Amino acid sequence: MSEFDETPPAPQAGPFGVVREGEDPERVTVLVAAFEGWNDAGDAATDAVKFLAEHLGARDVFEVSSDDYYDYQFSRPIVRRAATGEVKIVWPTTRLSTASVPGTNLDLVLLHGWEPSYRWRAFTAELLEQATLLDVDFVVMVGALLADVPHTRPIPVSKTSDTEELQEELHIDSSPYEGPTGIVGVLSHMASLGGFPTLSLWAAVPHYVAQSPSPKAELALLRELEELLSLTLPLETIAEDAEAWERGVNELAADDPEIAAYVQQLEEAKDTTDLPEATGDAIAREFERYLRRRRDER
Repeated sequence: MSEFDETPPAPQAGPFGVVREGEDPERVTVLVAAFEGWNDAGDAATDAVKFLAEHLGARDVFEVSSDDYYDYQFSRPIVRRAATGEVKIVWPTTRLSTASVPGTNLDLVLLHGWEPSYRWRAFTAELLEQATLLDVDFVVMVGALLADVPHTRPIPVSKTSDTEELQEELHIDSSPYEGPTGIVGVLSHMASLGGFPTLSLWAAVPHYVAQSPSPKAELALLRELEELLSLTLPLETIAEDAEAWERGVNELAADDPEIAAYVQQLEEAKDTTDLPEATGDAIAREFERYLRRRRDER
């Protein structure tokens, strides 16, 4: 079975209590956040959040005051021209939009923004105040980083949380990372301190193909969000883009013996690391997905 196989598993109740609507289920509101810049290799994280917003028809409900948080010499505004010739300036900012997922008890608050230049504490406090006003129950931070991973293997997505209930439910740990952090790490930490159960997803983007877009990493993040939120998303087009992206990188590597040798080295390291799992839990999970697909096709 291809890693790009797009038939989703049957929706089940996830760790956030998302279920198909029954008799007046309690609503669950999840904030899903991604920021452009240092936290967003290949634009994979922000593209994933944009996809959710477009698919669900999310509507904007809040925008920070850009002048309070951004250095326009660093995060420059962008000039856009419409087909009519009309000129529009797009300013760096951070917005919240909301959407309800049809047929479920899930409401989403989608955060898309630029990493701020100034006043990070005030910035996170303002966003978390809005999260409180919007009755957010859980926070999911989404990021992407450059890593020593091969483009020919499934994109790894790490899940970490400092919230004990999510650690137990998902069998995950807190992040062991120490060092410089970006706004994703800061907002995640402040949300957790503020009492929001918080989870972080990070996709590992092959560092030798760091340019945007990175559809294979976007696809990996969206599939993780599908599982976490018990969603079924139309990912066929992104899966096709991911296949085309991989073929393109294969062609580039074939023309460069050094890159080809490096990719082979990464593949061998990855396959050796994954070998124990490949003979156990991974095969069992894939077989369960196969059985669910068979049931859905009947």
